[in-house]
Amino acid sequence: MLAVEKITLNYETTLTGCETLPVFGWIITSTLRDVQQRSWRLQLSAQEDFAQCLFDSGEMHDDRSSNIELPDVACQHSTRYFVRVHITDNHGEESGWSPAATFITGLPAQAWQGVFISAETPQDKDNSKGTLLRHAFSLPDGDDIVSAVVHASALGLYQLWINGEKVGRDELSPGWTSYHHHLLYQTWDVTEHLREGENVIGAMVGAGWYKGDMSFNRYRNYYGQQTGFICHMVVTLRDGSQRIIATDAHWQGCDDAILFAEIYDGEVYDALREQRGWSEPAFSAGHWRAVTTLAAETSVLQPQTACPVQEIERLAPCSIITTPKSETVLDFGQNLSGWVEFRVRGAAGERVVLRHFEVLDAEGNVYLANLRTAKQCIDYTLRGEGEECYHPHFTFQGFRYVLIERWPGTPTRDDFVAVVLHSAMTPTGHIETSNADLNQLHHNIMWGLKGNFVDIPTDCPQRDERLGWTGDAQIFCRTASYLMQTRTFFAKWLTDLQHDQTPEGGVPHVIPDILTGKCDNDRFLSHGRTHSAAAWADAAVINPWTLYLMYGDKQTLARQYDSMKAWVEFMHDNAVENQWSWKLQFGDWVALDAKEGSYFGATPNELTCMAYYALSTLLLAKSAKALGNDVDHTHYQALHTAIVESFRNEFFTATGRLAARTQTAHILALYFQLVPDAHRERTVQTLLELLAENDGHLVTGFVGTPYFCHALSENGQADAAWQLLMKEDFPSWLYQVKAGATTIWEHWDGVKPDGTMWSPDMNSFNHYAYGAIGEWLYRVAAGINTEEHAPGFKSSVLRPIPGGGLTWLKARYGSVYGDIAVHWTQEPARDGLQSITLEVDIPPNTHSMVILDGAQTLLDTDGLDFAPVDGGYGAQVGSGHYRVIWQR
Repeated sequence: MLAVEKITLNYETTLTGCETLPVFGWIITSTLRDVQQRSWRLQLSAQEDFAQCLFDSGEMHDDRSSNIELPDVACQHSTRYFVRVHITDNHGEESGWSPAATFITGLPAQAWQGVFISAETPQDKDNSKGTLLRHAFSLPDGDDIVSAVVHASALGLYQLWINGEKVGRDELSPGWTSYHHHLLYQTWDVTEHLREGENVIGAMVGAGWYKGDMSFNRYRNYYGQQTGFICHMVVTLRDGSQRIIATDAHWQGCDDAILFAEIYDGEVYDALREQRGWSEPAFSAGHWRAVTTLAAETSVLQPQTACPVQEIERLAPCSIITTPKSETVLDFGQNLSGWVEFRVRGAAGERVVLRHFEVLDAEGNVYLANLRTAKQCIDYTLRGEGEECYHPHFTFQGFRYVLIERWPGTPTRDDFVAVVLHSAMTPTGHIETSNADLNQLHHNIMWGLKGNFVDIPTDCPQRDERLGWTGDAQIFCRTASYLMQTRTFFAKWLTDLQHDQTPEGGVPHVIPDILTGKCDNDRFLSHGRTHSAAAWADAAVINPWTLYLMYGDKQTLARQYDSMKAWVEFMHDNAVENQWSWKLQFGDWVALDAKEGSYFGATPNELTCMAYYALSTLLLAKSAKALGNDVDHTHYQALHTAIVESFRNEFFTATGRLAARTQTAHILALYFQLVPDAHRERTVQTLLELLAENDGHLVTGFVGTPYFCHALSENGQADAAWQLLMKEDFPSWLYQVKAGATTIWEHWDGVKPDGTMWSPDMNSFNHYAYGAIGEWLYRVAAGINTEEHAPGFKSSVLRPIPGGGLTWLKARYGSVYGDIAVHWTQEPARDGLQSITLEVDIPPNTHSMVILDGAQTLLDTDGLDFAPVDGGYGAQVGSGHYRVIWQR
């Protein structure tokens, strides 16, 4: 049976606030094999029954079911629309109409009637208190209200409230962007929140990223000195008329019970000062003050259509422990980002004080040193009226443990729950194997993503940093895109990268950029060294290209193309004979071959810079080709060839010796295809020698680690790649697992074998960069890969490479066309041959090249037509489930 299971809108299943028509796609299901779509029809209507269609595509005779852009259609703002799809396939079957997907349109800049208002004054510039805003209004009989849509945003952070209820599930809205260029607004359908007669709309507002203390330099008021709030609500009545409720000078303001709220330091809340019922009509606001209007521009407002930060899950404490120093500590069993919600009873004026942290020290005591200046503290004053329930509002913490510094009475586990917060992305990847430690590693990689994808891709969620470091985001982008649907998340972040790029094309180290001009006394970043480091700045090119590969996303590729090109031209402008550099280079950051006490690995910066120059230029050339820009494709392809030639002349001797004898130098040369063919075998052998010299361990940092296993497996050394992955002693991925890690560490030796800590100066235990090995698990161990000529897994290559002593592996990836699944089992070798069983699932409207790596004998082909290919047997396969058995 043929059916359209679901429709996607900009890769999401629901969408609010879009100002242009989304990109459409749909997931097809069928009980048949080799299903290909032959035609489709899409209808768009403002009516759920589609009685009248605003747009009808008619029968379209092609196989597109992803990344479909419709002609311009005149949609009304602040309106809900419905979409449905009907398809036919190559077997002569046709689906019924799909279930309708819905989206709500946003509010274009010229339509905003609201202005930014504030309950703060300029004298509050050094204050991080919370404020309340409210406005009362009347509506006619409820039967006359057809719909109500509200659009809102803030200079700072906010929560929207109507008639005593918080609107939506979002937290930390409007998120963090380059606010002067790009301020997101949120859109909600609030029809069910309204009532006939008196209503109240209001907001809680806090400092957030906008004016709070930010970065390790603790600089505040980076974007402004006064918080603000703006909203525009459209209430549509049955007679077709509309009522607009918007922020203006008639609103009222008041200080909140939030006495202090900062991203790094936590929240101080005095329940004795609560304005109870403040957003309800019965509340008397006579003592509230008039608000001030702000001159902030509404032209920068852009819709947040998806991926808000939300509560995703809840974790109960595993235990309450008493440390050797008699400290009372909650253990949630998982390093996470979010906050603690608690229930407490006590007398008025008693306090709860909680300190959040990641690890216990070697003696089992509280360890706070790696937080640096971040307090991560919650201080709550009770009002003393029975059971009180509290959670923070405008902060988040990175933690596994919570020190209970003050609590009325004796705390119990039932009093607490950890609320996990991160951007609401759809999970797409799962791997499970016969090895429990490898499963835990995958778990740690996933939780590293969860802990750091809190509106932007941060480096860490706990210390006084939490910045969008470009290198980390670049390194992890493809792994993240296997684990979750990251297109919307990264597209938003890349918009800010483009905004914050220097006029010359340089790319700041962190996005949004809050370091430029604020690091005069920093040991690394002073004297203008806040942008354009190789591997970091290359996120400008690598991340858009990755979104294109993973999702077939030409929209982001086209939007970012000028930014990509500007970065490559920046390198070109600062190059002499294709060798370029810029002030500060991080190189192979925190590699173990660094000098004692240094963060900088031993691989020469000159090599790293030229290697990434070559890679970004190649990807830019490929992007130009994908976008139909033949002139740029030819130009940058030629430039790439010249850079590769210069690299070889500079770093390879005539006999094939690579000048820099480090693991990372050889990894980059191999993986970036910079090695002359005649010298490839020597380069591979030298890399194996470098491994052997370290007893089979890696000593690589941020630059070399992501590609290590790839460089081996792509050059005939899959067994060596598996051996490297499965190492259990220091340094290795599984060393962290054996040490009890639940996320990925910043340093291989974050906790050393003797139990001591790396320097507290920079020692995060939730730092996803080394989790980039996840890409290898999906692309090589599970063998799930897309093809450049048909991105988004329209055409996939399924070539798993079993190994590592595993007896089985199961993997699933939710592509834009549907789930791709791989399950392999391997038996012990007999008579020199090993039997492997492979099961695959390929979604409808796609096809795959299934390759049996190293196959010598085919035992059961399930009717597939296999033929010899390089290194095994391969067959072109349509959609469906297949099971094959072979020997190698």
